[in-house]
Amino acid sequence: MVYREMGKTGEKVSALGFGCMRLPTLDNGIDIPQATRMLRHAIDNGVDYVDTAWGYHNGQSEPFVGEALKEGYREKVNLATKLPSWLIKSREDMDHYLDEQLKRLQTDVIDFYLLHALNKRFWDNLVKNNVFDFMDRAKSSGRIKHIGFSFHDTLETFKKIVDAYDWEFCQIQYNFLDTDHQAGTEGLNYAYKREMGVIVMEPLRGGKLVRRVPGDVQKIWDLAPQKRSAVEWALRWVWNNPAVGVVLSGMSSMEQVEQNLEIADAALPNSLTSQELSLISRVREIYISRIKINCTACGYCMPCPNNVAIPDSFEIYNDAAMFDDVEGARRAYNNFFKPENRASKCIECGRCEELCPQKIPIIEKLKEVAALLE
Repeated sequence: MVYREMGKTGEKVSALGFGCMRLPTLDNGIDIPQATRMLRHAIDNGVDYVDTAWGYHNGQSEPFVGEALKEGYREKVNLATKLPSWLIKSREDMDHYLDEQLKRLQTDVIDFYLLHALNKRFWDNLVKNNVFDFMDRAKSSGRIKHIGFSFHDTLETFKKIVDAYDWEFCQIQYNFLDTDHQAGTEGLNYAYKREMGVIVMEPLRGGKLVRRVPGDVQKIWDLAPQKRSAVEWALRWVWNNPAVGVVLSGMSSMEQVEQNLEIADAALPNSLTSQELSLISRVREIYISRIKINCTACGYCMPCPNNVAIPDSFEIYNDAAMFDDVEGARRAYNNFFKPENRASKCIECGRCEELCPQKIPIIEKLKEVAALLE
């Protein structure tokens, strides 16, 4: 296993982190025997960063991790979990959730504690409820060793949050396709220059970069002198960046654990050749060329007067085209969108089109989304 510096935390952690958000399941929840074997096998082979959160697996992930790390495994890992930002209504709530998480995880200290899924709304609410006092006291009391945040919003908001506190680390979505999405490459470098450790989530874009590789993309991968799977190309690209500390993988089978462990052995910064990086750039260009709607998710079109989830609808529609997966996009759309937020609810008022910086014919495109996904 390769270990990397995590900025001003002073810690060296495994390049591969075990994300406990996609564990194998049975009808009643997590397949505890199988998930325990997977987690312990990863730790036995050098993984020392274990990531969970309050809401993962409908609240079952933290208690599972607490049990799985018994018999000496807790002492072998850096344990990470997250404050459920969306549930915070008062300063007291922050201590309440942290104390409950310590009980769930059967530990006295969280090594890496994050404010979960920060966006502008969650951050403003946390600041209003004195999150700075909470973080300072949680650290001084010894309940938290290192403090950071995970992030899902614009680059502007990311920089604002980074500048607001003496953070030790952050967690961002990053892969060879999402270099300009959310924090992106610029945000990663912004944090790294401030000596923050950087944890990467979604290196495979939730599996989309590897689950169904389009034929024109596979032809590019096949040109490489050294043959690698799509999984290895995607992970190696993230690890190639010396600013990255840990790369989280939400593993759901022992096969995935073994595969990721093998790839992680070569997780060295600047280890890809210029020819290999050029190949990955060509793959990225192909994916981008398959995008149907040039939406940047800036949000200027929101809120929609009739509650249509415009940028989210376009994102799933684009995913269907980019990854040759209409059925998967249809499932995601109908599982996660309430009927009142779907594209077919557009009343063609035109407000969104007046505000769109990209001048997208939104009314027409929403009709396309509805026709394909609903």
